[in-house]
Amino acid sequence: MELGMIGLGKMGAFMTERLVRGGHRVVGLDRDPTAVQRVVEKGASGADSLEKLIAQLKAPRAIWLMVPAGAPVDQTIDQLTPHLAPGDTIIDGGNSYYKDSVRRASALAPKKINFVDSGTSGGVWGLTEGYSMMVGGDADVVKRLSPIFQTLAPGPDKGWGRVGPAGAGHYVKMVHNGIEYGIMQAYAEGLDLLRHKEEFHLDLLQITKIWQFGSVIRSWLLDLTVDALSGNPTLDGIEGYVTDSGEGRWTAMEGIELGVPLPALTGALDTRLRSQDPEPFANKLLAMMRHEFGGHAVKTAAKR
Repeated sequence: MELGMIGLGKMGAFMTERLVRGGHRVVGLDRDPTAVQRVVEKGASGADSLEKLIAQLKAPRAIWLMVPAGAPVDQTIDQLTPHLAPGDTIIDGGNSYYKDSVRRASALAPKKINFVDSGTSGGVWGLTEGYSMMVGGDADVVKRLSPIFQTLAPGPDKGWGRVGPAGAGHYVKMVHNGIEYGIMQAYAEGLDLLRHKEEFHLDLLQITKIWQFGSVIRSWLLDLTVDALSGNPTLDGIEGYVTDSGEGRWTAMEGIELGVPLPALTGALDTRLRSQDPEPFANKLLAMMRHEFGGHAVKTAAKR
């Protein structure tokens, strides 16, 4: 099959390369001409405008978007739509909010342009390991595009599937990322506890390597933890600042809307948010309240 790929950042470029290796023809487009050149060197075709990208594809066309969630997706769709025809398909492979995907599918339906949302996991390892894809959209459209998903996935019949109508793919990926938050937090807390048991002189790298085999908590995230500790066992030079890209917040909000308790997931999100505050006012206020009611000592910050 052939496909247009818009957004050739690291993940988009790796997906393009995997598709080319699998025998698909891919036309790439990015704001950065050097990004286009890199995929051309891997065997893809390149374009420097939407018009030129679409002109290189045969109908019915499929365009895969790997652009940042939110306004950039809407802007790209708005720019694409005038050049598309009934039967063409837009695939959003980024981490869009599922309600946005439902809205976009509804807006494109009267134009008879298909919308497919593919929640995509795999990161920089997807080129070699394959991508896990949670796909939402019309069943017939997804079936027609299945050769693309089969090539990107770890195997033709594993690691991907249509999970429901448009919006369902990004919904499942949202919850997937919320679970990811919780698993990462559990590893981080457990290893931090081990680190603080100084009298045993525990070797975190040794312990995580033991857990990799036979343990009920072995996982790919644990393997990546081993890789990180192998390069820097004490994490010297790493600041305890953890970003969040939105999916954890969306998952927490969904739990509130549906009345489903998510203590592990929301706790992990709270920890990330706290890490992003260089001077947590709440902690200062707690210290002062203890001082006010009990005369407890307060540790003062050094003047700058």
